[in-house]
Amino acid sequence: MEEESDTRKINNSFLRDHNYATEADIISTVEFNSTGELLATGDKGGRVVVFQREQESKSQPHRRGEYNVYSTFQSHEPEFDYLKSLEIEEKINKIKWLPQQNAAYFLLSTNDKTVKLWKISERDKRPEGYNLKDEDGRIRDPSTITSLRVPVLQPMDLMVEATARRIFSNAHTYHINSISVNSDLQTFISTDDLRVNLWNLEITDRSFNIVDIKPANMEELTEVITSAEFHPQQCHTFAYSSSKGSIRLCDMRLAALCDKHCKYFEEPEDPATRSFFSEIISSISDVKFSHNGRYLMTRDYLTVKVWDLQMENKPVETYQVHDYLRGKLCSLYENDCIFDKFECVWNGSDSVIMTGSYNNFFRMFDRNTKRDVTLEASRENSKPRAILKPRKVCVGGKRRKDEISVDSLDFSKKILHTTWHPHENIIAVAATNNLYIFQDKVN
Repeated sequence: MEEESDTRKINNSFLRDHNYATEADIISTVEFNSTGELLATGDKGGRVVVFQREQESKSQPHRRGEYNVYSTFQSHEPEFDYLKSLEIEEKINKIKWLPQQNAAYFLLSTNDKTVKLWKISERDKRPEGYNLKDEDGRIRDPSTITSLRVPVLQPMDLMVEATARRIFSNAHTYHINSISVNSDLQTFISTDDLRVNLWNLEITDRSFNIVDIKPANMEELTEVITSAEFHPQQCHTFAYSSSKGSIRLCDMRLAALCDKHCKYFEEPEDPATRSFFSEIISSISDVKFSHNGRYLMTRDYLTVKVWDLQMENKPVETYQVHDYLRGKLCSLYENDCIFDKFECVWNGSDSVIMTGSYNNFFRMFDRNTKRDVTLEASRENSKPRAILKPRKVCVGGKRRKDEISVDSLDFSKKILHTTWHPHENIIAVAATNNLYIFQDKVN
């Protein structure tokens, strides 16, 4: 990716005033729907905000890329588990869209314990002329009705409604870290630290436990599940990653309980680089199948790896996200940043991958040209249609004018959540409580 071709324009950014931003405003997940027309964000306050892409107009063709608020609703509320004396946060951990099949949109959202299926629909007409109730909705006395009226639909201002259609609860002892919709469009999985559960979208009172890694004695626990995802085409195949840096591919046709994997992906550790932090930084924070279903991408603390499903012993590609932090692991451990969970995404054609870093930087790697670029999402360059300039981090020696020293990086500003439009070069990046949307340079 050449610098000129990879500069991107901001077409919109949704900024909340830093002075009034609260913990609840921090964006915790961001996801495009299957067409890219809608973009959903979830935050720590349990809210879901859906943005809709503006339609192209002949007078302003350049506005085609802009996203405006379409619907906002409270998805989850804080709860309290009285049996375990535990507070259940309202924070939205993940949002997944279901492919659109009619005029309404459906999405799954989850907090630590409960998954909800939401229907988002439009209403621009209202019924009028009821016989048994008046226009205010009050019931009329039947003895006063002297003639029958035929109710009619009258136009009204467009209203977008969000209603919870299903609530999938009471199936997870541990915190849910990921959900994934199956390509059969009938089932989905929800994953916590030790188990993966399979649900039918129509059935809320039972789920099937398909992976359970909980040992009989919890003192023997050596790893936890960090993420899981269904294969994009094969409805019987899913993968889950672990805190030990391995990925297991499972086939639901082999057995009801998929404790025995059919493929196991792990890169052997180099003894020369082993350190106190090796196990922490090898923990996989995200796993994503490529759109064509041939590859798996995983993100650990310092790298993004691409695995071919036909080759289990090592990744086919490894990209260094922020290798300059390798010498700072001790201080990152002390301030808990070493436990940050970064996500990774493919572009629509699987040729470019993107993931976040610190200082509001995010990285892109072109798999064909092997070029990479570091870009920054910040208020300084968030003016509409501003061009992003590539950033460079200086590790040691003399710092150039346009470089930033590794010691000046702000570790409180981090980009954990990103998403890529399924067909176009439009990306959404969540930086703490701000959402930035960038698109390829348009003339």
